[in-house]
Amino acid sequence: MNAPATAAAPATLDWVAQDGAPDRRACRLQGAWNAQGLAREPDTRLPVGARHITLDASATALDTGGALLLVRSMAQWQSAGATVDVSALTDAQRQLLDLVRQRALALPPAAPRLGLLGDIGRAAFTALDELRALLAFVGELAWRGAPLLLRPWRVRWREVIHEIDAAGLRAVGIVGLLSFLIGMVMAYQAGATLATYGANILIVNLVSIITLRELGPLLTAILVAGRTGSSYTAQIGTMRITEEVDALRALGLSPFEVLVLPKVIALVITLPLLALFADVMGLAGGGVVAAVGYGVPFSEYAARIPQVVGLKTLMLGLVKAPVFAVVIALVGCMQGLRVKGSAAAVGRATTVSVVQAIFLVIVIDASFSVLYNLLRL
Repeated sequence: MNAPATAAAPATLDWVAQDGAPDRRACRLQGAWNAQGLAREPDTRLPVGARHITLDASATALDTGGALLLVRSMAQWQSAGATVDVSALTDAQRQLLDLVRQRALALPPAAPRLGLLGDIGRAAFTALDELRALLAFVGELAWRGAPLLLRPWRVRWREVIHEIDAAGLRAVGIVGLLSFLIGMVMAYQAGATLATYGANILIVNLVSIITLRELGPLLTAILVAGRTGSSYTAQIGTMRITEEVDALRALGLSPFEVLVLPKVIALVITLPLLALFADVMGLAGGGVVAAVGYGVPFSEYAARIPQVVGLKTLMLGLVKAPVFAVVIALVGCMQGLRVKGSAAAVGRATTVSVVQAIFLVIVIDASFSVLYNLLRL
C-alpha cells in the first residue's frame, strides 16, 4: 500500500478503467485532500460513459474540507445516474464522509425564485409578521407596565434617569441645531414667493403653523429614531450575543422590566420636551431669516406668533410625541431582543430598527393628519 500523501501535495483525481469495461471506473484520489492540497480545486467531472464508480482514497490525506468536496462530487455523480462504491475506503474515511454528508448537506434548500409577484407576496407576509411582533410587544408593555403604574416604587427610576440623560439631554444640541436650520429653510422658501406679493409678514403664519403642528414633533421623532432607537437595538442586541439577557432570566429578573420599560418611560418623558424645544428653535430660525432677509423685525415676528397660532395648535403637535416615543422605543428594544448569531446580526438589526421606526413615525404622523382633518381640528 502506498504511503499517505504529504500535506503539501495538490489534490487530483485519477480515473482508471476496470476489467476492460468502459462503464466501470476506479476513482483514485491522489495528493492531499485537505486545506493545503485543495488550494486549487481539482476537476471532479464524471467521465463520459462511467456508470459504476469505485472510490479509492487509501493514499490520500483527507480532512473535512476534502470530504465536503468529495461528498458533493459523489452527489453529482449519483444525480447523473452513476453508482458509487465506497467499500475500498478506510473505516475512518467512511465515517468522515457520513458525518459531512449528515451535517453539511442537511442545510435547508434555498427559497425558490417566484418572480415579481412572489417577491411582493413574500415582502407582504414579512411585513405582516413584523407588525404582529410589534403588536405583541405593545401587548406585553400593557400587561407588564400597567401594574407598575399602581406600584411606581417597583420602576427602576435610576435607569429611567440615566436613559433621560442619554436620550434627552445629550440630544438637545443636534435637535436644536437642525430645527433652527429647517426653520431658516422654510422661511427662505416661503419668503421667496411671498415677497413677490408684498406679503412678507405672512412668513410668520407659514413657519409657525408648520413648525408647531407638524415639523417640530416629526423632525424630533426622526432624529431620535436614528440616534436613540438604534442605540437601544445595539445595546440589547449585544447583550443577547453575550448572553447577558439569559443571565437576567437566570437571576429571576424580567428583561422587559429591566431593559425595555425604563427606556419606554424615559422616551415618553423626553420626546415631548425635545419636540417643544425643536418648536422654539424652528421659530427662532424662521425669525432670523424674516428679519435679515425680508424686512420683518424680530419683535413684530414674535408678537405675531400668538395671533397666528394658539395653545391648540401647539398641543395638536405635541400630542403626537408620546406616541412616537412608544413606537421608537418598542421597535428598538424588540429588534435588539430578536438578535441571534454573531455580532454581524447586531448591525443588521440596528438597520432594520431605524428603518422601521422612521417608517412607522411617518405613517403615524400621516394618520394624525387625516384624523385631525376628519375632526376639523
